Amino acid sequence: MTTAPLHRDPTPTNSAPLDGRAHRRPGRRAGATFLAGSLLTAVLGLSAPVTASATSATLVDWSTGGRSGGYGGSSSGGYAGSTQATTVDSDPATAAESKGVALIDTVLPDGEAAGTGIVLTSDGEILTNYHVVEGSTSVKVTLPSSAGSTGTTYTASVVGVDQSADVALLQLQDASGLTVAKIDDDTLKTGDDVTAVGNAGGTGTLTAAEGDVTDLSASITTQSEDSVAGEELTSMIETSSDVVAGDSGGPLLDDEGEVVGIDTAASSGQDIDGYAVPIDTALAVVTQIRSGDETTVVRIGAAAFLGVEVASSTVSDSGYGYGYGDDSNGDAGTSTASGATIAGVVDGDAAAEAGLEAGDTITEVGSTTVTDAAGLTKALSTMNPGDQIKVTWTTADGAAQSATVTLDASPVN
Repeated sequence: MTTAPLHRDPTPTNSAPLDGRAHRRPGRRAGATFLAGSLLTAVLGLSAPVTASATSATLVDWSTGGRSGGYGGSSSGGYAGSTQATTVDSDPATAAESKGVALIDTVLPDGEAAGTGIVLTSDGEILTNYHVVEGSTSVKVTLPSSAGSTGTTYTASVVGVDQSADVALLQLQDASGLTVAKIDDDTLKTGDDVTAVGNAGGTGTLTAAEGDVTDLSASITTQSEDSVAGEELTSMIETSSDVVAGDSGGPLLDDEGEVVGIDTAASSGQDIDGYAVPIDTALAVVTQIRSGDETTVVRIGAAAFLGVEVASSTVSDSGYGYGYGDDSNGDAGTSTASGATIAGVVDGDAAAEAGLEAGDTITEVGSTTVTDAAGLTKALSTMNPGDQIKVTWTTADGAAQSATVTLDASPVN
């Protein structure tokens, strides 16, 4: 089992792979050098302790800025992390490699982030990783001219997500006639040549990193970080491609230029292993989202949003009281009292209007007792935007309070 910390970082800040493999060919990505920068939510960084047989890995989107109280990284909004540069092996993506590939830029509560997407339909369905858009307040998607498009930037909405598979489906507004990616129709095998294409470093320029398939059933466990829960991703494609921050959501191409997976994570160490969600897995999620059949795993549309930022928590959905996700890892949330302690509230949202403040501890939602941050997320996960619920909490000075609130919709996802 691989471990991967959940945080965004413009650079791979790596430690040596634990299984000792060194099958990377150095020098291909000359000139693609990235400096470590801020951490925000979900991508490249240091790994938690793992067993000797595991390989360290991290998710790979890119972000700047910082989040205070529950996002990880810099609380001042500046860059955090090492300034050590890491050189990886890649080249500028060719026109053929760029077809059907999109650049994704998101705005977060305390910063910005970037990733990559795959164009599924000519009217603007975009496939990407959930962690690329997680916690975003807005999403913009650009189709670069190198990808056979006009370079137009579109506003995107999140149609649905599967957090457990790290898959999200976006829809561009007023899009038509887009060049779509070609999906693989063959059987991928160990040893096959592959190329990871993505928005490396969040520069807005597509790069391509060559490699080969080393495993078709790799498992990684993301390390929980502040408000983002650790989770397991299984049956991943492992490759020798140098996947880096910003590549998340981009296509892993076979030697015919067809999409076989979604670039998602990378190992730590001098020799980078890339990890991708198999395209069949991702498209199964897309099919369910399109059907409108919401489950406890697949969410359609906006989540219920209470608007509280939970202190010292690893709840899912960015720690802002989203009604989605179930942290089953058992490590979510600590507080000074039994309940979910609030680090802050979002101005104008349900919790703020009810009078909740930083330092308060939520103890009940409806008829459900909340004992920790994970319990708060689980209680909200069965609810929808517009639902009215009674919230009970204890103030920082020990006074019991309660109020009926109307849940908002999550800003984007």
